[in-house]
Amino acid sequence: MDSPAPYSLKQLADYIDADIEGDKDCMIDGLGTLKDAQPKQLAFYANSRYKNYLAQTSAGGVILRSSERNAYAGNKLIMADPYLGYARLTALFVGDAASSPAIHPTATIAGDVKLGADISIGPNVVIEGGSVIGSGVTLFPGCYIGKNVVIGDDTIIYANASLYDGVSLGQHCIVHSGAVIGSDGFGFAPSQDGWQKIYQLGSVEIGNGVEVGANTTIDRGALGNTVIADGVKIDNQVQVAHNVEIGEQTAIAAAAAIAGSTVIGKRCTIAGAVGIVGHLAIVDDVHVTAMTMVTKSILHSGSYSSGVPMNETRQWRKNAVRFNQLDSMARQLKLTKK
Repeated sequence: MDSPAPYSLKQLADYIDADIEGDKDCMIDGLGTLKDAQPKQLAFYANSRYKNYLAQTSAGGVILRSSERNAYAGNKLIMADPYLGYARLTALFVGDAASSPAIHPTATIAGDVKLGADISIGPNVVIEGGSVIGSGVTLFPGCYIGKNVVIGDDTIIYANASLYDGVSLGQHCIVHSGAVIGSDGFGFAPSQDGWQKIYQLGSVEIGNGVEVGANTTIDRGALGNTVIADGVKIDNQVQVAHNVEIGEQTAIAAAAAIAGSTVIGKRCTIAGAVGIVGHLAIVDDVHVTAMTMVTKSILHSGSYSSGVPMNETRQWRKNAVRFNQLDSMARQLKLTKK
């Protein structure tokens, strides 16, 4: 659907393969929440905690499940996964992030760089020698592209992101502002004279359709490459250490930290502030909840947790004292069983 907004509800229903009930010709020019949506906006209902807003919403229509159709009297788009429908529709209303093809005169581009067609290079971008920039690529102001970097077609790199020497980035990727890809891994060997730096001789290999959040860092490999497979989504301020491998379609939320040489499988979800120590293996379809500390390999798919839930400070202090007493309590219990 190439036409700009507004769209009729029928057009939107066809776009997300939803059934429609109500005024098919109702025109929609944006998306909104159930609470705040206006009459020309479409909302979605996917979480029961917002049910009180469903009857009150001013939205021109709501995406919801068939089981909820009787809870709302207005125009409806009905589908099995309303959140997925909303996600797909956001592409219609975001606008085009890519700029018009042009190279700003303040950009510094080495003479042997290969540039594809229809690219946009903003002010003060630097591209070092030997790099290859695919067609339809957009580099926003202040990006640094090191030597021998490869960037695939239709990739967008936002302002002030940095790709160090030798990094390979696939097609249809998004790298947000401040991200650093290919910086040195944390490698040092102790000696009598202090820490001996281990120079990192590998690089970073990123597949197609990957998104890297703002201020996220992905370290280059010590010898081989750090590898991020197709479709991986990485949130803001995530640390991916040297020689980590992340499987296809895995998603990692903000402030997670993954230590070196850990291998994460396909379709995993790593929630916010998770810590994963190095040299572990995590199989496909593993879901790690927020603030979990992963200290050993996970060999079976499923959900894993270790974070301590919040409590009132007074009660938390009591629980903390009892936690430190668990060993002695267990020993005493064992003695009573003899």
